Order: sequence, then structure tokens, then C-alpha cells
Amino acid sequence: MSNTSNATVKLYEVLLAGEFAACYRLIDESAMAPTTSDRVAIVRLIAAEMGHFEELAAQLVEAGGDPDRAVSRHSKVFDEYHRVTTPSSWLEALVKMHIGDGLAADFYVELADAMPEEVQSVMKSVMDSTGSSDFAVTQVRAAIAADPALRSPLALWGRRLLGEAITHMQWVLAEEDEVMDLLFSGDASLATAASFFDAIAERHAQRMADLDLA
Repeated sequence: MSNTSNATVKLYEVLLAGEFAACYRLIDESAMAPTTSDRVAIVRLIAAEMGHFEELAAQLVEAGGDPDRAVSRHSKVFDEYHRVTTPSSWLEALVKMHIGDGLAADFYVELADAMPEEVQSVMKSVMDSTGSSDFAVTQVRAAIAADPALRSPLALWGRRLLGEAITHMQWVLAEEDEVMDLLFSGDASLATAASFFDAIAERHAQRMADLDLA
């Protein structure tokens, strides 16, 4: 297996473990949902995450990887991220759903152009199927309109989510030297790790504004 092929397998492993952790965390956090319509919305979000998981798992198997091994190998860092960002209220859960969904999409956007051509289509396909958390925006904005005092603590929560996400992204990527080389070296690579995370932070700022948390 070539270095690029091996790096691609490891990248799929990381992404797959992230989707798995996100799906299970949504199941846990769905217990906070106050209404049936809220629970249905979360089920749709879980279904979207499972769709991402299945697509990535199929690509990983085709590339010679093992989905079970991938999840086991990288689960610790993703579980730790979700542990330190456990919401304490339904509104915090909604912000996390929307921010987390958006950060995942941003990650795929930033990855896509640096990937080999055969991987780009997978990245873009997964990215195009995000957006299931849009229901959270309406609820958060309505809650802030009814009680403006909620804005400040929720804004702090949103900023914390970004900081923890970037920290944990760095940790999981640092575990795989070949993935780092794939992303940040060569003619088709991302310019620098700093610019990669700066671009994600810029999109996060817009998402916070959408939630009325800017």
C-alpha cells in the first residue's frame, strides 16, 4: 500500500470514529428533549450521522481498512471531547448540536480540496448531507428573544465548544503522522495547520451569529 493510500485509510478511520461518537452522544443527549417534535428532530439528526457513518465505513472497507478497529483505535479522544462538552440544559444541547454539526461540515470542507481526487467526492458527499441541526437555530433564537439574559452564557458555551473541538481535532490528527503529511505537505495540501483552523473559526463565527450569539 502506498503512503498516500495508507494515509487515506487512516483519515477514513479518524472520520469514522468521529461520526460514531457523535451518533452515540446524540442518543444520550436526546433524553433532554422536552417534546415529541424535538425528539423526532434528534432522530433525524442521528439518522444523518448514521448515513455519514455507513458511507465512510464502506469507503474504509474498500480502501482496505476495518471499521471496528477504526472506532476502537480513536474512540478515546472523541469520547473525551463529548465528556468535557456535556450540556447541562436543553438550550446548551441545541447549541452543541448546531455547532457540532457545523464544525463537522467545516472540517470536511477544509479537507476536501487537499485530498486525492477519489477522496474528494466522498468528502463532498458527506458534507452535502449535513444541515439536519437547523431546527436548533429557531429554538435558540426564540429562547434568547424571550429572555435576553440567556445570550451571554450561551455565547460562552458556543466559544467553549469551538475551543474544545479544535483542541481535540489537533490531538486526533497528531496521532497520525501520515494523515498530517497528507493534509499539510505536497502540492495539493492545505497551506498550514494554522490557516486550516483559522478557516474553521471564521465559519464558526458566522454560525454563532445565526444563533444570535455573536
